[in-house]
Amino acid sequence: MTMPYTLYYAPDNASLCVRLMLLEIGAEFDTALVDRAKHGQRAPAYLALNPNGLIPTLQTPQGPIHETGAILLWLSDTHDRALTAGHRRGDLLRWLFWLSNTLHPALRMHFYPQKYIDGAATDMLGAATRRNLADHFAHLDAHADWLDDTSPSLLGCYAAPLIRWAALYGPDQAWFDIHNYPRLHAFAKRAETRPSAHQAAIAEGLGQTIFSAPSHPNPPQGSAT
Repeated sequence: MTMPYTLYYAPDNASLCVRLMLLEIGAEFDTALVDRAKHGQRAPAYLALNPNGLIPTLQTPQGPIHETGAILLWLSDTHDRALTAGHRRGDLLRWLFWLSNTLHPALRMHFYPQKYIDGAATDMLGAATRRNLADHFAHLDAHADWLDDTSPSLLGCYAAPLIRWAALYGPDQAWFDIHNYPRLHAFAKRAETRPSAHQAAIAEGLGQTIFSAPSHPNPPQGSAT
């Protein structure tokens, strides 16, 4: 049987956001590992799907889609505005673009400062980025009312992995303490109890308390970095 979707993924990468969304909406999908340890994201076959060489890509009946936020929004619109109940369209787009254009890129800069600047200046960039990230998480904690929703949401599928990665990756993890953000902490604890989180944790070797007190993954296949 041919599945309608194929998720090109690596464990504990941005594809986790899409996996959570697919699981929450009950969509049938296959997965295809992009092996980062072997630079699979730079393989010609993968670049033919995603010329940016980034993960994830979702193969759909209409062709491949990349960019995490775009995939989540496309899935929502394709599946009758799935996981957007209670969100006004403008608020949904505002927060989705903020996660995609502000918080996610800042985390990436924290994880890979050498991709943005050379030499000793990476330490200066890292320190500035961590200060910015602390402000971003404080903004999220203070203003994102959707964090209080008990039902799953598109925004939650994006935000939960971002919270996880802040605690795990980059040259310095000591800057991030989720207990400083009570709304984020409560959201993370709820999100990790959902069946979708359990299924994703098994598939990608994420362990327990995957959002509120995460541990480094031990995936059954592939590599997170």
